[in-house]
Amino acid sequence: MTTTLITNIPALVTNDPALGEHTPLGLLPDAALVIDGTRIAWVGPADAAPAADQAVDAQGRAVIPGFVDSHSHLVFAGDRTQEFNARMSGRAYSAGGIRTTVAATRAASDEELSANVAKYMAEALRQGTTTFETKSGYGLTVEDEARALRIAAQHTDEVTYLGAHIVSPDYADDPAAYVSLVTGEMLDACAPYARWVDVFCEKGAFDGDQARAILTAGKAKGLHPRVHANQLSYGPGVQLAVELDAASADHCTHLTDADVDALANSATVATLLPGAEFSTRAEWPDARRLLDAGVTVALSTDCNPGSSFTSSVPFCIALAVRDMGMTPDEAVWSATAGGAAALRRTDIGRITPGARADLVFLDAPSHVHLAYRPGVPLVSEVWRQGKRCL
Repeated sequence: MTTTLITNIPALVTNDPALGEHTPLGLLPDAALVIDGTRIAWVGPADAAPAADQAVDAQGRAVIPGFVDSHSHLVFAGDRTQEFNARMSGRAYSAGGIRTTVAATRAASDEELSANVAKYMAEALRQGTTTFETKSGYGLTVEDEARALRIAAQHTDEVTYLGAHIVSPDYADDPAAYVSLVTGEMLDACAPYARWVDVFCEKGAFDGDQARAILTAGKAKGLHPRVHANQLSYGPGVQLAVELDAASADHCTHLTDADVDALANSATVATLLPGAEFSTRAEWPDARRLLDAGVTVALSTDCNPGSSFTSSVPFCIALAVRDMGMTPDEAVWSATAGGAAALRRTDIGRITPGARADLVFLDAPSHVHLAYRPGVPLVSEVWRQGKRCL
């Protein structure tokens, strides 16, 4: 394999305190790194860099790990512009809007759905996202959920079964029968394509008992839980996530002290999704409260056509710093290493020897510019698995 030396990096975010400043970000000034094939082989001061087969000049640009977007809903069709416009004119958001996308997604062809996934993943890649999780949840029949996951698996390894997004309109009068379908025939058809099982535990979707049954059935099929928890109101989602050792509890807007304590004393990551609050004018999650309690926090886009139609992690970083009480360092860590933790992976989200060589070059001398210059397209170069792809 060819080795590549990248040098002239004024600020390298490693996410390893031992490699740089003794903080979680592991910031290393005047740095260099070596890629060997798809992996990072060496990281350190530029003046100590070893020889390599070829050299790349970073030209004074900061380098950070590729973003890890651990929560998105990309297998969909249709448009909800009118809903967004109405909501911005004063109508409150509710989970019912998902039904609009369900109808459009069912009517779309496999080719249309796959093209949509590819389009939004390419859009995110241009903004520095090198690892994508995505879910089903807009089919809500056995056939449509299975094909959504089959299509998603053609684009990413991080695939989540979300048959329990809402109760299917076909079962509006019999939610118990829909839960039986989600935990039975639908799960059997979907499990071969997925790594994760998820549920929207919320008023208007699934209550705590229903969510526990769905997640437990998924675990029995080898799928690991994640939970849409406490987004619209206080509820049992976070406690259930911790009880079942879910990789993440996502949204975490309405939390009791007991919820925060439970997260802080568990391996469950609190994944915050500021794009949803921005798009719905809802209350912001209190990231400062979580971080001060010792909770591991991830930042993700929640890219979906209804409540957070953004694929931009840099945008979410700026929102988290401005409106959720995070420092720029914390926001960048949460969008990289935090996202990796939410996917229970150690090979991504960091620039350390042995990690996957996923790199983002910023047209700026520091990662702080991601929050300091909101809305500016600072991502100038992206490397994924050791290859420049942008």
